[in-house]
Amino acid sequence: MKNVLVIGGNRYFGKRLIALLGESGHRVAILNRGSSDAPEGIEHLVADRDDEAALESVLAGRSFDVVVDQVCYTPRQAEIARRVFAARTRRYVMTSTVEVYEYEDSAAPVAEVALDLGAVAVDTGAAWEDPEFREAHYGEGKRQAEAVFAGAAADGTGPPFAWTSVRVAHVLGGVDDFTGRLDHYARRIRAGEPIAVPVVNRPATYVYVEEIAAFLAWAAVGADFTGPVNAHSHGPLTTAEICAEIERRVGGRTVFREVEVGEISPFSFTRSYGMDNSRAVGLGYSFAHSSAWLADAVAETIGEAAK
Repeated sequence: MKNVLVIGGNRYFGKRLIALLGESGHRVAILNRGSSDAPEGIEHLVADRDDEAALESVLAGRSFDVVVDQVCYTPRQAEIARRVFAARTRRYVMTSTVEVYEYEDSAAPVAEVALDLGAVAVDTGAAWEDPEFREAHYGEGKRQAEAVFAGAAADGTGPPFAWTSVRVAHVLGGVDDFTGRLDHYARRIRAGEPIAVPVVNRPATYVYVEEIAAFLAWAAVGADFTGPVNAHSHGPLTTAEICAEIERRVGGRTVFREVEVGEISPFSFTRSYGMDNSRAVGLGYSFAHSSAWLADAVAETIGEAAK
């Protein structure tokens, strides 16, 4: 059994990850700023992950087999993590995102090699501490953070430790989905109100909330590969397919309104958002097909209140 530290992420698929690790007998600790409590039986460490001195203090004398970083959003945070954990863990797993491919628009699913981390310019001087800036540059922040771990930044801190970044697809499912994206559709479908989509609306790859938690647990304690890996269920989904399942659940009628400019609904895309998960499959992970869980994901998230 392994000694695992999970940074942040004590909600949604993060809490499922923590539960899976604990149920499997691993020794789990979580680290956050104290804004949420640790689950029963899980050690709780309190520090601001942006405060390097605080991290060094709370982790003094500690080491871990694996660190799973659920809240590394910027290259500045990545540089701190490299310095703090290089001598404290054998393996570092960063939760990344499909948004690192925001400059890609390929009809074919995008593989990890499509993003050359060595060519990513790292700017630690940007306004990453500003929440609005960080949100507006979410994909860029994750991309630059990965580049730091890949050693693309000539920062003088030495070679990176064994790391992987899990590029997570759009996540669906769970009664605790806090995004409100499926509810956005449910409200409009029940009322027959128009749903704004682009004129050319591309499909995307998705992953069930339970599956991404299981994948992260596998990547943390069940595997030893390094570098980036795409994580998503088989079977891309279109906006129409998601809405059809919602319609079956809540009744009503789906009405799409095509727009050339302006805000569009979530889970509708002007460019292709399909990832290639063949690396993960080749490493031994078996993903489900989206058709196996979509109905459950919609039912869980919308719940009885949407009826």
